[in-house]
Amino acid sequence: MPSARDVLFGPWRAVLVLGVTEILTWAVLFYPPVLTVPLIAADHGWSFAFSMGGFSLGLLAAGLVSPRIGAAIDRYGGHRVMPLGSLIGAVGLVALVHADHPLIYLAVWAVLGAAMAASLYDPAFATLGRIFGSGARPAITALTLAGGFASTVSWPMTHALIGPLGWRGAYLAYAALLAFVAAPLLAFALPRSRAEAPLPHRDATKIPAPILPAKGAAFVLVATAFAAYAFVPSGLAAHLLAIFQRFDLEAGTVVAIGALFGPSQVAARALEFMFARQVHPLAIARFAVALMVLAFALLAALGISITVAALFAVLFGIANGLLTIARGTVPLVLFGASGYGHLIGRIAGPYLVIQAVAPLVLAIVSERQSDAAALALVAGFALVALACLLLIRPPA
Repeated sequence: MPSARDVLFGPWRAVLVLGVTEILTWAVLFYPPVLTVPLIAADHGWSFAFSMGGFSLGLLAAGLVSPRIGAAIDRYGGHRVMPLGSLIGAVGLVALVHADHPLIYLAVWAVLGAAMAASLYDPAFATLGRIFGSGARPAITALTLAGGFASTVSWPMTHALIGPLGWRGAYLAYAALLAFVAAPLLAFALPRSRAEAPLPHRDATKIPAPILPAKGAAFVLVATAFAAYAFVPSGLAAHLLAIFQRFDLEAGTVVAIGALFGPSQVAARALEFMFARQVHPLAIARFAVALMVLAFALLAALGISITVAALFAVLFGIANGLLTIARGTVPLVLFGASGYGHLIGRIAGPYLVIQAVAPLVLAIVSERQSDAAALALVAGFALVALACLLLIRPPA
């Protein structure tokens, strides 16, 4: 465990700073659309699908620029790249308030996508990899533990701001938080240190941990596994509670079931941090996705009831909490710390693209086929992710 001195004055200050800014940036950029987009659509007279399509376009743009963001963090450091992400996000939110034309609205979301690519977990992981090198795993886990509270902060805060200020006022307030809180913290409080490459051991008995080349079959399997899994939380976050309601569960019960997801996610990350730090991250990833597959199997075998839906939400939270950590730690352990930021960006690209299209694809399947078919499709993506993870062979 880091000392208080390390947290305040040493490299672990990065976890403290990023913990605050990740909660803030997720809370103001990623989570609000579920509450603000219906208001935007009504205000402008646009369809809900078009208005939400702007958010999907933003995620798509984030996927396209993520590799460049990661490479920039490798070269210049998170203390230079991530503050720009916050400032771009602030400008984008102000522009969103004034975007009355459909094309301008979509263009603004593309800008916000670039801000998300430079602000959310992937650039934060890249920053920690640059600061801690191959020893970044505990820092990544601690960061995701803090970031798990973002939705808990965002939705109540957004709801409270929309009441007196409207969606425009809420976004202006969020722009101020990005510009005057997140950006200065990242620019001036984030450590500038960089982990030194380990020198060759003179003692021939001490062999450095082997790594795989960040290309070829192993990299494709890792990228495919995380991209396939991206369909699961993105699709379920948009549709799961509505599906439960269509199976005759009461609205209040469904909301209570949905509330189980966040605490389960945070609890899983806390347990990983305390008890599983010596377990290979690939084993953690396999366990998490297998747990997600088990959740779908229980849903198919037992049907949707209050008990089964609650159990599904808990298992989903545990799996997603662990997979978020694995997205940062599996590439670090398999491919090494050299060029880690660019590596994370390359993996984030397809992940964000799949995350962008999942809600729309699932809506089409649910509408044209059935909710059961939609859930089966999500389960299929989880199986693809598990198969890819099982095929990866770490170096001996």
